[in-house]
Amino acid sequence: MPMGHLCSRFLIFGSAESCGSDMFQVSEYMHSYLEFEKPVADIEGKIQELRALAAEDGEAVHVESEIDRLKTKSAQTLKDIYAKLTPWQKTLVARHPDRPHAIEYITGLIEDFIPLAGDRNFAEDHALVAGIGRFRGQSVAVLGQEKGHDTETRLKHNFGMVRPEGYRKAVRVMEMAERFGLPLISFVDTSGAYPGRGAEERGQSEAIARSTDAGLGLGTPSVAVVIGEGGSGGAIAVATANKVLMMEHAIYSVISPEGAASILWRDSAKAQDAATALKITAQDLKQLGVIDSIVDEPVGGAHRAREIVIDTAGSAIEEELKQLAGLSADQLRKQRREKFIAIGRTLS
Repeated sequence: MPMGHLCSRFLIFGSAESCGSDMFQVSEYMHSYLEFEKPVADIEGKIQELRALAAEDGEAVHVESEIDRLKTKSAQTLKDIYAKLTPWQKTLVARHPDRPHAIEYITGLIEDFIPLAGDRNFAEDHALVAGIGRFRGQSVAVLGQEKGHDTETRLKHNFGMVRPEGYRKAVRVMEMAERFGLPLISFVDTSGAYPGRGAEERGQSEAIARSTDAGLGLGTPSVAVVIGEGGSGGAIAVATANKVLMMEHAIYSVISPEGAASILWRDSAKAQDAATALKITAQDLKQLGVIDSIVDEPVGGAHRAREIVIDTAGSAIEEELKQLAGLSADQLRKQRREKFIAIGRTLS
């Protein structure tokens, strides 16, 4: 087996201490596999090895049938794995670093997007992207919690953890949406609001409450989509919408599985148990009436077919906005109020 292919496996599932200098030439093709996807990664590794050997020996024709067989096996294995994901495994998929983030949804769905910055009070918060644009021919206001995709952008966007100024910016955009009669689309993806001292000093809880209140009182149609993680009040502050959708492998919870495990059992290692107990998956929340519908993802998760997923989410948003289009401002507020009150009644 070529050293580079062997080392790429160590980079994911073990140690790279014994890898040679050529390990970086081939390691990227397997970097995005999750731990429970190891059977698929092993098959894909074999495919890469066969291709490398064929290239070295000049006998590609002789291994092509074996590669096709392995591709079929890989696809079926992936399908079998994703057909029975546990809540914890769905959590890992929802947090996948290659999963499309808010900016990608906005870029893919919103034409002529004009970003709006600042809360007119303290500062700009890059964790919350906001602005106006056109969605499939209709002018809309947009909010999106952005995590970032590499070290530089994750630091810039504070890993999607919004500060008070971000929620105050959200309120400003909601007020603008109502003033100009613009439907609101929100893309939810955060592990929670930023818990730092500065955020608390600047009124984090008050800002979250005001953003939630603004969402509930909005006189225009609103649709929120949980595209990755929907963490606690940090998520609901921009997800108090007439219709709340979730991607198939997203999660939405009052607290992270790790946080719940630390509180309930004083052991964060029990996060898998907490994930099951919390009912955080789209399927559980649809059954409980917390969300309205689930947006399908391709086998293997959104990160495996980003453009398709974004377009599918856009179609789901478009359908929901069409259903809300004929309602008056008072009817929209009433529908939203009854929706969230009913959640409490359902769970009690």
